[in-house]
Amino acid sequence: MTVTIGEIAKLAGVAKSTVSRYLNGGPIGDKTSRKIEQVINETGYVPNTFARSLKAKKTNIIGTIVPRLNSYATSQTLIGIDEELKARGYQLIISNTSQDLKREIESIYSLANQKVAGIILLATKVTERHLQVFADVKVPVLLVGQQRDECYSLIHDDEAAGYEIGKYVTGQGHKNIVYLGVTEEDIAVGVKRKKGFKRATEKEEDCEIHYVETSFSLKEAVHIFPQLYQTYHPTAIVCATDNIALGIMKAAQMEGLTIPRDLSITGFGGYDITEIIHPGITTAQFFYQEAGVLAANSIVKLVHQEEVEKLTISGFELIIRESVDKIR
Repeated sequence: MTVTIGEIAKLAGVAKSTVSRYLNGGPIGDKTSRKIEQVINETGYVPNTFARSLKAKKTNIIGTIVPRLNSYATSQTLIGIDEELKARGYQLIISNTSQDLKREIESIYSLANQKVAGIILLATKVTERHLQVFADVKVPVLLVGQQRDECYSLIHDDEAAGYEIGKYVTGQGHKNIVYLGVTEEDIAVGVKRKKGFKRATEKEEDCEIHYVETSFSLKEAVHIFPQLYQTYHPTAIVCATDNIALGIMKAAQMEGLTIPRDLSITGFGGYDITEIIHPGITTAQFFYQEAGVLAANSIVKLVHQEEVEKLTISGFELIIRESVDKIR
């Protein structure tokens, strides 16, 4: 049976408000403190830290808003955030928006009303409306994955990763390449990765690059592949995410193509599955869990009004596997 604060107060012979003050770290005499502590230990009472935080002037709750839960990048980032926050004595609340901008804005207000100490936003895009809401709620906010000069931001080095992928693919002798990207509303994935790739390939002689846009969906990549391949006959397809790369690989194999002999494929992300499947996918691996730890550290510093860099950049590693052939 759950023990209440009222029962703790009765057993300790003190007022309920005294127990509440003890739990919230308020001023209380040593003798009374020891008495309450003894009763708590004897009864196995577990305080409702969420309720306590809502009543306190300074909470220990960090709200994290994510665009979707069925994402490797999101789940790995959340693991890093959660583990680091726990180590620092903070609790994590997760709000999923299913990539609905209206729900994202509502979630910011909702978390602020719950008196969270800070908000981490794994954003796909940041609008002027977002900036207005950040100013309204007056809660420290950290963007992860996107950058705005007005905000504290933690990003992956998407442009540099795009550059390294471009240099590697052209270095393997590929001259007819399709870059399969996503909407430019997503600055990190849709703009910066492509920008880095363009910078790496624009001075390559006799290199024909075709830019095609798709969604983040693996199924959509499978669907568009036959027409894409028939139109351009590329020797390599550079995919803006590992998820898209997995879809292209599946579709290519369904068409009877052999990877990488008939078609080379690369991705971005470094998802675990890209190593397990055969052939393994060459990819730019981002360190999502480590980024989550950095995000947790930064938001706690912001809560305590400590100095934080306006922009933090998390690195990457080019993982070379079997999915890219060398053109001889």
